[in-house]
Amino acid sequence: MNPTEFAAAQWTRATGAGVDPHEYQRITDGLTSVADWGPAFLRTGQSYLQRAEGAGSVRSAGEYLLVAARWFHLATLAPYAEAQRAAAAADHALSRALTLLEPGARRVSGEGFTGWLRGPANPPGTVVVVPGLDSAKEEFLDLVSALLARGLAVFAMDGPGQGVLAATTTFVPDYERVVGRAIDALGAARIGLVGLSLGGYFAARAAAFEPRVAAVATVSGPSRLDWEELPQPVREIMARRAGGTDAAHEFVQHVDLAALAPRIAAPLLVVDGGRDVIPGVANGESLARLAPHGSYLSVPHGDHLLGNARPDWLPHLSDHLTHTLMGAPA
Repeated sequence: MNPTEFAAAQWTRATGAGVDPHEYQRITDGLTSVADWGPAFLRTGQSYLQRAEGAGSVRSAGEYLLVAARWFHLATLAPYAEAQRAAAAADHALSRALTLLEPGARRVSGEGFTGWLRGPANPPGTVVVVPGLDSAKEEFLDLVSALLARGLAVFAMDGPGQGVLAATTTFVPDYERVVGRAIDALGAARIGLVGLSLGGYFAARAAAFEPRVAAVATVSGPSRLDWEELPQPVREIMARRAGGTDAAHEFVQHVDLAALAPRIAAPLLVVDGGRDVIPGVANGESLARLAPHGSYLSVPHGDHLLGNARPDWLPHLSDHLTHTLMGAPA
């Protein structure tokens, strides 16, 4: 794939993550190959670190750092030898930003997870945001903001093989154990889960096993994966995150929610985009149908992660979690 095609494929994902579309266009127009992606995005993130250093207020510095975190994360989306460095830079920029902007935010880490707990000290509910195949906690800051605005606390995390932990860990099929340890560390009474892309599988699986989950939502999450149908780039990413091709193939064999869906006791919202065309990914309608309290929202023009259709699902998803956890309209 040439850089123009790659940039077009990542367009709604990048802008959905919150980077300026004009800047994205300007940066990607200057690429001569996909190999230039990582270095160019890393440089852009570093430029925002410099702006943060020269900012005229704590607020501006923190906002620049949040933008830097987004660019550093996006640097990891193309094959890049320095991806671990970029993921660490994203994690560090987010940490610096929240330290400046939200003194009450708290880093919470444990076996197989790390992330930031944000929001009120005594919330009516806490939502755990679970990333996917090559996403990370820095990608879904706008989703976190929508949940925070509704009075919930939010724990955006990286799990095994994800984000800053990808350098030292690999995917695990029993992700519910990771979620359980995170819930223990958070000490929250009412837990919601939202998983995005492969994180949708992780979240739904965790909800099937973890009785403390009171609400759950998935976005572009697979109910089943077929290794033979997955495109080669997805297989390559899976192999990197799972610890090799054989491990990735073994992991994919676990991704099937048909038997687990009836065990999901919490109200479940499944969101899909009608233009999500990743081969080998079964859409979530069957998951919603099999879950005892499942509902399904399909956005016909939405692509994978629905970055091109945010008004059509983000408020609905945020309200689903809020209403379920609070027990009243937000």
